[in-house]
Amino acid sequence: MAKGFFPRAWVKKSFYFQARISFVRVKYLFLTWLTVLVGSWVLYVQYSAYTELCRGHECKNAICDKYRRGIIDGSACSSLCEEETLYLGRCLSTLPNNQVYTGGWGDHSGIIRCKLGEVVHYELGEEPEPRREPPVFDKPNRGTSVEKFKEMLFNHLKSKLGENANLPSLVGQILSIADGNRDGRVSLPEARSTWALLQMDEVLLSLLLQDRGHTPRFLGYCGDLYMTERIPNTPLYGFSLPWPFVSWVPRGLQRTMDQWFTPSWPRKAKISMGMLELVEDIFHGTYGSFLICDLAALHFSYTDRHELRLTNTQVVVPEEEFRRTIRVLKCETDADCVYGVDCQTSCDRSEKRCREEPVQPNLAKACSVLKDYILRGVPSEMREELERQLYACMALRGNAGQMNMEHSLILNNLKALLWKRISHTKDS
Repeated sequence: MAKGFFPRAWVKKSFYFQARISFVRVKYLFLTWLTVLVGSWVLYVQYSAYTELCRGHECKNAICDKYRRGIIDGSACSSLCEEETLYLGRCLSTLPNNQVYTGGWGDHSGIIRCKLGEVVHYELGEEPEPRREPPVFDKPNRGTSVEKFKEMLFNHLKSKLGENANLPSLVGQILSIADGNRDGRVSLPEARSTWALLQMDEVLLSLLLQDRGHTPRFLGYCGDLYMTERIPNTPLYGFSLPWPFVSWVPRGLQRTMDQWFTPSWPRKAKISMGMLELVEDIFHGTYGSFLICDLAALHFSYTDRHELRLTNTQVVVPEEEFRRTIRVLKCETDADCVYGVDCQTSCDRSEKRCREEPVQPNLAKACSVLKDYILRGVPSEMREELERQLYACMALRGNAGQMNMEHSLILNNLKALLWKRISHTKDS
């Protein structure tokens, strides 16, 4: 009886053990399969997002096709399409129809931007429609004279900037840039490229501000693809949290972390001087007045010599265009009278229309950005005076009487205070 019992128990136990091993194997096999499936799906989604956002090859092919057909021309065309000495590097695009890449052109390192048509989505099994791109290179028409092209440029600039005595000289400057091959004349393909570029406000504003060194230098163009110099230190604050962590880290802690990687105080003072000079130059400047409608630190950078650069000119708007847009807005409260991120006017409740005068000028917003930046690490003997002037600056209002005089006084006092401190140092 005992002899028969033990083998049966052993067989039963062995069967249970083998069944358990089989279950574990199936479990791990299922988990492995699930991991591979989820991983493949994540990779597919990431790849799809990348291929939709990063379409540099399409951009180059479209531009070079038009160049070879004689539709467009420009200073960068032969380098991009024939010699291949201008190349696209890392993709920085955040929108499918606005391509942004790092790039190189000979000894120059820069940022390359290019416009593309919208991505066409279609269901599986459907025949994809050909991409419909807007006819951006249809002006000027064949047979247009240089004088007629000058008139086109003048009228376009006038519509953007308003009446200005310096517009003829600006037209001459643009024609000089349009002569990409430096042969002393502007060909029809070069004129078409230039006209397409000027339809983008950020290009026009870059050209307006680069003479004073406020924006990255314009290096070259081909069609509506263009390249500007690359500014190494971005953003203005030395540290930028990766986007997944931004919502998890408290705002106060973020501001403290931002300051950990900023330059020494004399260098911060020089960078701050650059922002004050930018504000000064666009306040009743050579080509009129401009408003910065998103004066955030992330739109600014600085060079290795600690010279400030505005890296996103899309946040700048001519005052003429601002007034033209804001005056037609209907409103119930002041909150309805906002242009961009922070260009606000007040609401005339009796007329239910937005007033044209900005509530807060550029200088007040610049001082708000600079306050935490410049007060940290400031020499103790000048802290009280600098803080007093910054708060007086932040209190400026655009609709106050004698605003121009007060604006100039505060701006000059701030610049003089900073310059007095750093003028004798190597950072000046």
